[in-house]
Amino acid sequence: MGTPSRSTVRYAASTLLAALALTGCSPSAPRQTASTESPAPSPSSPAQICTSLVSYWAKETLMGTKWSGLDWEQKGLSNEQYAIHEDAVAAGRAEERTSGRDKALELIDRFVAQRCAEQNGATWSSENWRPPK
Repeated sequence: MGTPSRSTVRYAASTLLAALALTGCSPSAPRQTASTESPAPSPSSPAQICTSLVSYWAKETLMGTKWSGLDWEQKGLSNEQYAIHEDAVAAGRAEERTSGRDKALELIDRFVAQRCAEQNGATWSSENWRPPK
């Protein structure tokens, strides 16, 4: 089975968004009432987002999974995040040779968290990025 074409994916995404929009605007949609639920969680910091994203992809690369071969743009990484990714994978591979995969995966989490915190999310370098006009 092949990969769906871009137009198929776009059509499916457009259909889903339209269905969601119509559902949200429907007069039969339940009305919001005073809620006793806890407040929504606060947004993640850039460092937390970086850690989650880069750590995930570094571990996928170390394990050689199906999607590990995607490039940095397909993984949603900035250039700085990709540099952290590459360093984390190299450190993880070295750790895996000496201490095994479980220790390597733990090392990746610590390594990435530290680097993402030091670089405040590492989001400031995407050479292909251009400001909106």
